[in-house]
Amino acid sequence: METLDKLHPNRQVTVFIFMMALVLVCSEPTTRYSILEETESGSFVAHLAKDLGLGAGELAARSARVVSDDYKQRLLLDPETGDLILREKLDREELCGFVDPCVLPFQVSLEKPVQYFQGELLIQDINDHAPEFPEGEILLKIPENSQPGTLLPLNLAQDLDVGSNGLQQYTVSTNPHFHVLTRNNSEGKKYPELVQDRALDREEQAELSLTLMALDGGSPPRSGTALIRILIMDINDNAPEFVNSPYEVQVPESSPPDSPILAVLARDADSGNFGSVSYGLFQASDEIKKTFSINKVTGEIRLKKELDFEKIKSYHVKIEATDGGGLSGRGSVMIEVLDVNDNAPELTISSLTSSVPENAPETIISIFRVGDRDSGENGKVVCSISENLPFLLKSTFKNFYTLVTESPLDRESRAEYNITITVSDLGTPRLTTQHTITVQVSDINDNAPSFTQTSYTMFVHENNSPALHIGTISATDADSGSNAHITYSLLPPQNPQLALTSLISINPDNGQLFALRALDYEAVQAFEFHVGASDGGSPALSSQALVRVVVLDDNDNAPFVLYPLQNASAPFTELLPRAAEPGYLVTKVVAVDADSGQNAWLSFQLLKATEPGLFIVWGHNGEVRTTRMLSERDVPKHRLLLLVKDNGDPPCSVSVTLLVLLVDGFSQPYISLPEVAPDPAQKVEDALTVYLVIALASVSSLFLLSVVFFVGIKLCRRTRAASLGGCSMPEELFPGHMVDVRGTGTLSHNYQYEVCLTGDSGTGEFKFLKPMVPNLMVQDPGREIAENLHCRDSFVFS
Repeated sequence: METLDKLHPNRQVTVFIFMMALVLVCSEPTTRYSILEETESGSFVAHLAKDLGLGAGELAARSARVVSDDYKQRLLLDPETGDLILREKLDREELCGFVDPCVLPFQVSLEKPVQYFQGELLIQDINDHAPEFPEGEILLKIPENSQPGTLLPLNLAQDLDVGSNGLQQYTVSTNPHFHVLTRNNSEGKKYPELVQDRALDREEQAELSLTLMALDGGSPPRSGTALIRILIMDINDNAPEFVNSPYEVQVPESSPPDSPILAVLARDADSGNFGSVSYGLFQASDEIKKTFSINKVTGEIRLKKELDFEKIKSYHVKIEATDGGGLSGRGSVMIEVLDVNDNAPELTISSLTSSVPENAPETIISIFRVGDRDSGENGKVVCSISENLPFLLKSTFKNFYTLVTESPLDRESRAEYNITITVSDLGTPRLTTQHTITVQVSDINDNAPSFTQTSYTMFVHENNSPALHIGTISATDADSGSNAHITYSLLPPQNPQLALTSLISINPDNGQLFALRALDYEAVQAFEFHVGASDGGSPALSSQALVRVVVLDDNDNAPFVLYPLQNASAPFTELLPRAAEPGYLVTKVVAVDADSGQNAWLSFQLLKATEPGLFIVWGHNGEVRTTRMLSERDVPKHRLLLLVKDNGDPPCSVSVTLLVLLVDGFSQPYISLPEVAPDPAQKVEDALTVYLVIALASVSSLFLLSVVFFVGIKLCRRTRAASLGGCSMPEELFPGHMVDVRGTGTLSHNYQYEVCLTGDSGTGEFKFLKPMVPNLMVQDPGREIAENLHCRDSFVFS
C-alpha cells in the first residue's frame, strides 16, 4: 500500500501530461492531401515526415502509426522514409456516393512523447462512370391535338461521378416533331424536357421512336441512351372551363415573395384522365413569369418577387387549364398593386458641363434639383458629395444646388473626375439616391514633348539599300489632342562637313529614320546628329535628342597583297639555295584587308605547287618554308599558287603566284640547325658524304659555267651584229631594280642581288645571280660572263 501511495503522484503527473498532449493535438491544424480515385495501391501520397516537421528516422523511433476513423487501413506509413503510401485502390463513388468533396479523415499517432496529428485525404473524382437511364425505354402518350410548344418532362439519367464529370446535357435524335431541353430540378439535378415543335396527326403517324442521349462533362465525355416511344392518342370532346373569369384581386406592394394571391378553379365535364385538370400560365411575358407562379394541381397563384407600385400598378395574367386529353380552357386574373411608402429621393439635372479647361478659375459644373414623392419626414432630403474632390456643393434656391470647382484643375494629374452626388431622405429607415457626374478636364499646351531616351544608338550594315529603315525615335507629350500631336524633324548638324540631308531622312509623323544612300564603313564608321520633336499646340513646344548611327562592317573587300607584288606580266621570283635546311624561310606573303574585325582576319593556304611536298605555307602569317632537304632530282624552277582568304561570311580571297628558283652558288648564309654532340661512329660516314657532295657540286658548277659561257658568247655576237655591236644596253632603257634586303628573315646580313636574264629571252629564264656589295671586291669566276648579259630585274630576299 505504501508503494502504491508513492506511485500515485507519478500517475497524476502522467495523466496531466497526457491531457496536455491531447490539448496540443486538438490545436494542431488539419493537413489535407489529395489523390485521384482508382490510383494504384502503393502510390506515393505525401512526405508526411516533412509536413510534420520531423525527421524520417524520428517516425520509426516514435512508433508512428496511421489510423482512420472507420478503422479501415487505407493508408500506410513508411517509418524509415516518412512517406505516406496508398494501401489499396480507392473508389470515390463507393466511399462517398454523391457527396462532394469526398474527404476521408485519418490520424497519425506518435509515442515517446505521445502526440497526435489530424489529416484528411481528398479523393478526387475521375470520369469513370457514364450516365445511365433508369429504364431503357420511355413510353409517352400524346393527344393528336397537342399544340406546338407543349412541354413533356422525362425521367433523368443518373451519373455516379460529380462536378464536371457528372451529367451535363441531354440531346435527342433529329426529327421534325420534337427537340429536348436540359432543365435543373429543385435538387440541382439536370433532367430532360421534350418540347413539341409542330402539330401531330395520328392518322398520318400513330407512333414515333426517338433516341434520348445523356452526356457528361468529362474529357472525353461519356454518354448513355434510352429509347423514347411516343404514342399519339385520340382527342376528347370537352375542354376545361374556369368557374369565375376574369378574377380580380388587390395585393400590397410590400407583400413578401411566396405570398398567396388567390386560387383559381376550372372544371371538365369529362371523366377519368380526360377530366383531370392541370393549371398553368398562358402566353405570359417574362415579367409575369418572374413575378407570379401557379400550382399545376391546385391552381393557387403565388408571388415570386416583390412588387413595385411605381413601376407597374396592375397585372393582367392569362391562365390555362388543361385536361388529361390535352384540351385546355383559358381565363384571366386582374391583379391590382396597392401603394406603400417606398419612394427614394429623386435628382434632376438642369444644366451640366462635362468638360472644364485645366488651370481655369471657379467654374460651374452642374445645376440640379432634388426631391422626394413621399410626404412628411420621408419627403425631406439632404444632399452631399465626397470630401476628397476639388469641388463644392452650394445650395442656391429651395431644392436647387450648384456644383462648382474649388480650385484650378490639372489635366496631367487627373483627366477625369467621377462625382457622386448622394441624396438621402429623413425617413426611417433612410432611403438614398446617388447620381454620378463625369467631368473631363480639357487640355492646354503646357507640356513639351519628351523623348523616351535622351540619346539613341542605331546600327546599320554598310552597302545598305537606299531608303532603308534603320530605327525609330519616339517622344511622348503629356497633353492631349493637337497639343500632343508630335512632328519629328532633323536639326542642322553641328559639324558643317556632315551632309546630313543626303544621308538620313525622317518621317515627321512616326519618327522612323531612313538611310538615303548606301553607307561605306571604310569611309565613315559612325556619325551623330540631333532630332527634334514639336507638338501641335499654339505656341508649339519642342525638345531634341541625340542620335548616333554606327555603320557595321560587311566583308566587301578582298585581301590586298603588299608583298610580293602581283602584276599581269610575270610572277614574282624567289631564290632558294639547294643547301637550304628543312623549315628554310623562302619568302613571306604580306597582305592587308580594308575591312575590320573578323572580316580582316587573314589566313594563307597553298593551293598548288610544282612539287607539292616541298613547300608549306604557315596559315597565320603567310611564311613559305621548305619541308625537307633539296636534292638534285628537284627541278630548278617551282611555281607556287597561294590563296589569301579573310574570315568573313562569305569569305573573300585573292591568289598569289610565286616562282621559286633553286640556285647552287647562293652565298647568303642561313640559320643552321642546333648543334648536336657528334657520334664517333658516325664521323667516318659524315666525312665521306661531305666529300661526295663537294665532288658532285664541283662537276655541276663546271658544267653550268661552260653552258652559260657558250650561250653568252653566241648571244653577244648576235646582238652586236644586229645593233651597235655592244653587249650592254643603256640604263634608261633597262633600269636595274635594286631593293635592299634586311637581315630580318633567315638571312643574317643585308645583301643586294641582281637577277640577270638573257637579252632575247621572252620567258625571263634565270641565267645568273650576282651579289652587289658596295665598296667590296667580290671574287666571281663568272664576272666576265655576267658583264655580257642584260640585267633585266633585281629582287630582294630576306
